[in-house]
Amino acid sequence: MKKIYVLVAVLCCIYTSEAQSYEYQVITSVESIIPSGTGRSRLISTDENRNYKDFTSVRTDGKTVKDKRNKSDRGDIRVKNFEETKLLNFYNIAGIRFQNIAANDAVIASKINTMTEEGWELAFVTSAVESDAGKNDGRGIFITRYIFKKLKE
Repeated sequence: MKKIYVLVAVLCCIYTSEAQSYEYQVITSVESIIPSGTGRSRLISTDENRNYKDFTSVRTDGKTVKDKRNKSDRGDIRVKNFEETKLLNFYNIAGIRFQNIAANDAVIASKINTMTEEGWELAFVTSAVESDAGKNDGRGIFITRYIFKKLKE
């Protein structure tokens, strides 16, 4: 009986010491929904990392804590090395272009397939739209974020 308790204890230790840790990669598609097809649509990804703590300040009661003030420059946040894949706009001069949507789907699926071949797992997808706000707006985008994860090595 003691051997079973020892075996269970050892297995529990092995299991907890092998806790999985993931790294994440975000891919963003920005698709123009501007009438007449004058917008730009892209699939964006980067391998550069940023530590959010470098650009974060701490506030208490709505006031910034003096020793936790964010002194970073916006330029420090910018990523200069990234991959930009062209996508087609949802509209052309004649109106909505379903062929363009299908083409974008094929390009995005290719990116997802490549990521999975490289060991990434699609974990989350989230999207939003900012559409034409009326007579004088004429602008809009459809944005989707694909969040991938894989085990840290």
